[in-house]
Amino acid sequence: MSTKKTAVLAALAAGTLALSACGGGDDAGSGSEEENGLGLVSAGSLTVCSDIPYPPFEYEENGEYTGFDMDLMREIATGLDLELSVQDVGFDGLQSGAVLGARQCDIGASAVTITPEREVNLAFSDPYYDSLQSVLVPEDSDITSIDDLAGRKVGVQQGTTGATYAEENAPEAELVQYPSDAEMYAAIQAGNVDALLQDLPVNLGHTEDGAFTIAEELPTDEQYGFIMIKDGSEDLVSAVNEQLTELRDNGRYQEIYDTYFSE
Repeated sequence: MSTKKTAVLAALAAGTLALSACGGGDDAGSGSEEENGLGLVSAGSLTVCSDIPYPPFEYEENGEYTGFDMDLMREIATGLDLELSVQDVGFDGLQSGAVLGARQCDIGASAVTITPEREVNLAFSDPYYDSLQSVLVPEDSDITSIDDLAGRKVGVQQGTTGATYAEENAPEAELVQYPSDAEMYAAIQAGNVDALLQDLPVNLGHTEDGAFTIAEELPTDEQYGFIMIKDGSEDLVSAVNEQLTELRDNGRYQEIYDTYFSE
C-alpha cells in the first residue's frame, strides 16, 4: 500500500503529532509508558491498527483477526509478553501517521510499503515481506499486460503504492480509486472497471473462483514494514526488530509465510 496526497497528509500527521505531544498523552497512556518501558498506549498490551480486510495479510475469520500480518503481530506480542489488541482503521490515516500520532495504537500492521515519503512521518521496522504488484482481469478479458490498460478503467486503492504504480506505468489508463479492496473487487465483479492493479497476493485471492485471472505480475523493489510513531518509538522499534529476527531464526516466520504464500 502506498504514497498519496503526501503533502496534505504529512501536514495532518504533523499537526496530530504536535497535539498528542502537547496534551493528549495523559489520557492515552501516561503511567503505562513508565510501567512498560516501550511507550505503549495501554500497559500490558500491544495495540495494533490495521485496515481490515486485506487478505491474505489481515482479515476476520470466526470472529478473530488473522492473516500474515496478524499472525506475525500475535507472535511478536507473545514474545514481548504482551496481549494483542487490534483496531480496524482506514489506510489513509494509518499510512499518513495520523492514527499513530493520535495514540490510537502502538503499531500499524497493514501491508505498508516502506517509502521515503512515508519515512518522513513514520518509523518502520525491518522489512518483513517483499511485494509484487499485479493486474487482475476477468478470465475472458483481452488484457494480457499493463500495456493493454490504455483507455481502460482500472481500479486502484487510494493511498497505495499500487495507485502510484498505475499512475506512473499506465498513464493512459482511466484510474478509479476506491477506499479498500472490498470495493475494488465488487467493482470488477459488476463490470464497472476492466482491471484491478494492486498487490499480487491480494489479487491472487480473487482468482480462486475461476472468474478472474492475473494478466501480469509486476516486479517492484517494494518491501513491507510495520509502522510506529516517528519520534519516541525507538525502544519499540528495536523490540519489534528483535522479535522479527527471532522468528526468522527459529523458523516460525517461515511457517507463517508458508501458510499464506506457498503454492
